Amino acid sequence: MSAARGIFRLRDFVVAATAAMGPDGLDEASAHARIGPLLRDLVAHDDWLPDEFATPHPEFYRQYLLHCDPFERFSVVSFVWGPGQRTPVHDHTVWGLIGILRGAERCRFFERDAGGRLVPGGEEILESGQLSAIGPASGDIHEVANAHADRVSVAVHVYGGNIGAVSRHVFDPATGAAKPFVSGYAAATLPNLWDRSAEIRARSG
Repeated sequence: MSAARGIFRLRDFVVAATAAMGPDGLDEASAHARIGPLLRDLVAHDDWLPDEFATPHPEFYRQYLLHCDPFERFSVVSFVWGPGQRTPVHDHTVWGLIGILRGAERCRFFERDAGGRLVPGGEEILESGQLSAIGPASGDIHEVANAHADRVSVAVHVYGGNIGAVSRHVFDPATGAAKPFVSGYAAATLPNLWDRSAEIRARSG
C-alpha cells in the first residue's frame, strides 16, 4: 500500500501505551502485562504500516522508528527482514515485546553458564499475529532471523527505552565475549500519526 489506510491504529496504540506509562516508565512485568495486549491488537491488522517503513534492504535487516515517547520511556519500531536475514546474538538491557505483522521470525535464545559462555536456551518461531516478551529478567540474549528464505517478514517491536540510542551488546556465541553497540535507525523520518484533518472535515460536513 502506498499510504497507510489504518494509520489510526498506530496512533491509538501510541496513545494507549503512553497512558499506561508511569512517570518513570514501567517495570518489565508490568510492561509485558499492560502493553502486550495493545501490541497484540495492533499486529492483528495489516492495513496501517506505510510502505516506507516496511521496505527491506538487499543485504541487511532494517529497524525503522515508528514512535519514541518524548521522555524515552518506550519506543516502537518496525523490523523488516529480507529473505534469510538475521541479527547477531545480542541483548537489549530494557524490556521488549515482539509482535509479528507479516511472515515469521525465528528467535534463538541464549543463557550464560557458570563459566560465562553462552549456551542455547531454546528456540521459537513466531507467526503473523503472535507475540513474544523479552527483558533482563525474562531472557534478554537472543538471535533473531527471518523464518522464511523466500519472502520478506515484518515485525513490530516495543521497547522500554529509545532502543536506537541504548548502549547494548553483541556477543560471540562461541566465547560469550561481549562488544558494545548502538543500533540506531534505518530512516530519518517518522510516520505522520497526527494528521486527523480528513476525519474532522468529514464530521464537520
